[in-house]
Amino acid sequence: MKISLLSSLFLFATLAASAEKPNFIVVFTDDHGWPDLEYNEIYDDLRAPHINELAASGAICTNGYSTAPQCIPSRGGLLTGKFQNRFGLESNGLPLDGFNAEKTIAERLKTAGYTTGQIGKWHLGPAAEITNHGFDDVFAKNSNRPGWANFDLEGNATEGGLERSGLYHLDACSAAATAFIDRHAKKPFFLYLAYRAPHVPLDAPKKYLDRFPGEMPERRRQALAMISAMDDGVGAIRKKLQEHGLEENTLIWFIGDNGAPLKIHKDDAPGGGPGWDGSLNEPMNGEKGMLSEGGIRVPFFVAWKGKIPAGKVYEEPVIALDVAATAVELAGLEADDSLDGVNLVPFLTGEKTGAPHEFLTWRWVSQAAIRSGKWKLLRGGEREYLFDLEVDVSEKTNVLAENPEVANRLRKQLTNWSNELKPPGLSTGEMSQTWKNYFDFYLDGKPAPPLPETRPQGKKADPELQGWFVRNAGLFPKPDGFMFVPKRGPKGRNHMIINGISLDNVAGARIDLQTQRGQAGKVGFAWRLKGEKDFQPANVKESDIAETKEFQKVNLPFEPGGEIIHLRLLLPGGTTTIRAIEFFDGEGEAVKKWRFGKNE
Repeated sequence: MKISLLSSLFLFATLAASAEKPNFIVVFTDDHGWPDLEYNEIYDDLRAPHINELAASGAICTNGYSTAPQCIPSRGGLLTGKFQNRFGLESNGLPLDGFNAEKTIAERLKTAGYTTGQIGKWHLGPAAEITNHGFDDVFAKNSNRPGWANFDLEGNATEGGLERSGLYHLDACSAAATAFIDRHAKKPFFLYLAYRAPHVPLDAPKKYLDRFPGEMPERRRQALAMISAMDDGVGAIRKKLQEHGLEENTLIWFIGDNGAPLKIHKDDAPGGGPGWDGSLNEPMNGEKGMLSEGGIRVPFFVAWKGKIPAGKVYEEPVIALDVAATAVELAGLEADDSLDGVNLVPFLTGEKTGAPHEFLTWRWVSQAAIRSGKWKLLRGGEREYLFDLEVDVSEKTNVLAENPEVANRLRKQLTNWSNELKPPGLSTGEMSQTWKNYFDFYLDGKPAPPLPETRPQGKKADPELQGWFVRNAGLFPKPDGFMFVPKRGPKGRNHMIINGISLDNVAGARIDLQTQRGQAGKVGFAWRLKGEKDFQPANVKESDIAETKEFQKVNLPFEPGGEIIHLRLLLPGGTTTIRAIEFFDGEGEAVKKWRFGKNE
């Protein structure tokens, strides 16, 4: 009897302690521009009522920042609660050894009795290794290909492996989030839900695209549709929390990983691949890859029903690093001075006044920045700028010369901070031409560089390719041309791509090619005309090729019906070497020639 009573008392105490620990949900969006939420009331084409309602139920942080203008470092900073530069994760493409040695929020919270879950985009190593970073439940999916999961959408634990839900990836992530809540509603949990949206490739299905009819750039329509898909997920999560009576015990963060990539021109290129993702940053200046406001000021709000006042607009600068520090303190863990954030909740409730941070700092390759109050010092290579963000949120007026004392103070603070990093210093590399162009245009007011004649479609541009690209294949230089080698199991027809061209008065084409095995087949073109939003089924011309291992010239007479601006060279199956492509007019004169290799 005594043992039973003691057991009951222990169980009651355990349950009471668990009830006092809030749940945490972090919704992390991808390449999502600061103004692209309805509550900002900047653009009227958005339709995200559930996100809007959630934001209105808590505190909107108008000066919320990411830790980097790029995906991998910003995620490393968020999940560790430390500046990722401290452990060598400066930018994409660097080794993950430093991150792998750090404790994540999930690892910390597990020591406080939390169940932890990761859903969506990981981008910090192999999906099968996510559980090594403190996550119990994993549903890693960021595309319409199978992801990796150890639980299913019915809430059942599974052996880790490929998930094959068949759902649109954003819908699958939302369904996984509600399944996770069902699985763990009776004990404290931490859920990291990282949607890959509106990041390219733009891939919204028709049901979301149909919500945005009317004239607009197609890439904008895709971005709005993907945001709308996330919105449905946020609505489903809130409904699930209400079903379990958890709204008042769940703190929800909604944060972007960095600003939108505009590529300066906001080119409405077809296909949804690399380039502008359709999201917008204005009135913030700049874009992804810059430490200007357009690159690092992001959507940022915090909701906790009954704890954080609804409708609060919080204007002090805050940063994604604050997530870890807040969670650690609210979970009852010992404070950790190595964390770079602060517990924001007392500031959002009004219990504490003043700014949570004396200053915020950033370093990304050749750029560094510091914000203190209204002042922001920004460095890019040898260039330096000082902005008064209180009156110049668009960073258009450099007031460095008029405020030398402010600049000196900020420069000293930024330098001292940067010397703590790995490696130390205000930069880790030279400015590339891309970032020089961005600083020229956005910060120095110079004319935009011309839109490249060709648009990358998945591989780095090679000048010897003269603008041609491929997907699901490789292109390799040879003395007698370029060899096209498809990957195993390619989806769709083998083809090469060129965009941003202008071919008018075309009456036909010639292709000089060789098939590796000498097999017969077909070769031809598909094209998009100026004024057309996408390729039309009728815009295709093909011809048979002979069964020979020798080079052969194939003539294709055709009239495209207008100015060609986007072209696909349709190839036979297997490895093919292309020696030359030529378009000619009605008189037989060349309109455009491409010759590859050393042949003439």
